[in-house]
Amino acid sequence: MPQHTQDWQVRLHLFEEEGTTKAHAVLDLGGTAVTGQGVARRNPRDRDIPEIGDELAAGRAMNDLAQKLLTIAQTDIEGMSHPGP
Repeated sequence: MPQHTQDWQVRLHLFEEEGTTKAHAVLDLGGTAVTGQGVARRNPRDRDIPEIGDELAAGRAMNDLAQKLLTIAQTDIEGMSHPGP
């Protein structure tokens, strides 16, 4: 029996604006893209350590992406259980 294999690539874009790190994750599913967003804000009293903001924003973007992908899968499952007309 042939195995089903795919290679999905996630692109993660990070940028900083005035103490706020933003992340945008993009998963290309071949014709459809799923995106996730994440934000990390540095408390003005904290030291400026960009790596921490990057990690938080990236993790949040990936979490958002994962939740959206799970929602898509759930919708697909429900469509199989209740086919339309």
